[in-house]
Amino acid sequence: MNPHSIPVRLFAILINIHSLLQIADLGQLNSMQRVRGTGFAHRKLPGCLKGTRVALLDEIDQWSKDGRQPPIFWLNGLAGSGKSTIAQTVAERCFVNGTLGASFFCSSNASLKDHDNPDAIFPSLAFQLAQKYPDFRSALVPRLRSNPDIEYESLGRQVEKLIVEPLQSANIETVIVIDALDECKDEGSSSKILLALNTIIQSAPKTKFFITSRPDPRISRDFYHPKKHHIVALHNIASEVINNDIRVFLQHELFKLAAGKKLDNWPSGEQLDLLCNRAGGLFAYAVATIKFLSGTSRMIHKRYNKINESPHDTSYEGTAKGVHGGSSLDCLCTSILRASFTNNRPEDDVVVRSILAAAALFTPAFPPSAIPDMVRTQTGELMEIDDVMDILESIHSLLELREDPDHPVRPFHRLLSDCLTNPNRCFDERFLIRRDPINT
Repeated sequence: MNPHSIPVRLFAILINIHSLLQIADLGQLNSMQRVRGTGFAHRKLPGCLKGTRVALLDEIDQWSKDGRQPPIFWLNGLAGSGKSTIAQTVAERCFVNGTLGASFFCSSNASLKDHDNPDAIFPSLAFQLAQKYPDFRSALVPRLRSNPDIEYESLGRQVEKLIVEPLQSANIETVIVIDALDECKDEGSSSKILLALNTIIQSAPKTKFFITSRPDPRISRDFYHPKKHHIVALHNIASEVINNDIRVFLQHELFKLAAGKKLDNWPSGEQLDLLCNRAGGLFAYAVATIKFLSGTSRMIHKRYNKINESPHDTSYEGTAKGVHGGSSLDCLCTSILRASFTNNRPEDDVVVRSILAAAALFTPAFPPSAIPDMVRTQTGELMEIDDVMDILESIHSLLELREDPDHPVRPFHRLLSDCLTNPNRCFDERFLIRRDPINT
């Protein structure tokens, strides 16, 4: 035997052993009880159109790269304001520059199984982190082998064993994106997740989280520390900035539509202004407008004339398909109402309708402090102002609502009032309000 061949053979054996260990590690990872398809790469939602959200995206970029910035960036906004599109763009940008460790896009869409399951978030994030960072994987796999049921344990134990300890061992800098946190299905789950996130940033300070949600009071109460949380509310950004972004989006999409249908000099500046004003700050509404106008060249003009002839009616855009994961804007309103009042008793529905009518239909607008008397007059029910505020806060993403109960409450967009009063658009009769709101 040639003695010089022994090191070569030994090296080959070591290579084979290393390969087998890697295969075993991947096999262990693949056995994790994670939710597939929750990352940004699986989303069909496009990112922000170039030239829109410029200042906000620059602010997020700066936050993600600056180690002195708070570890959590919370972007909140009303329904349809474009949070998920921004989250998609942030994830794509971080992926390109190599800082994205993992992402989880929550969704209450029934066709996306477990995308709203809070117990699935951290195992799914851990799997993605292990795929991205070999050092994280080397720290995670032994923990999975020693405790294969860790994914089924409490949220706190999951975070400790699947996220915190491997991050500490790997000592990596990374950004994690969680979109639509408010769509987690269990009551109080958002607060549990936020508590878990605080544990992570305290134990692994090089990790940053970009989180989006509606301005849910449960979440708002947990975002209060300026050293830990960077908070931006989309609905507080100057209206001229939002309207300009919507105009850029509409112009791009309509010009593309016109080019495909060989329409000359369409749309005009005046037509763009009308559509932008109707959107009322909602990107989802602008997307619905494009969906509604799509069709043959003759259909485009015909449908635009319908919009123009009824500037105060949202029926056409509200029922356009292809919005919010395949649902219409009307479905968006109904889904928020259903999620907010899932546990209501049937006898409570009349009170809820009475409060919704006061918040969305009355002119001039009602302050919440005046609603208990109105409810008592209409239904005979005695309510405290705190109870009224709790109900209004549960649909805060559809309302302009202040903490001051003497400040009038208004719908953020006419879409809500139209859906509540039109039986063809309100997909749950529990919330249908007749034109005379007293007869609810």
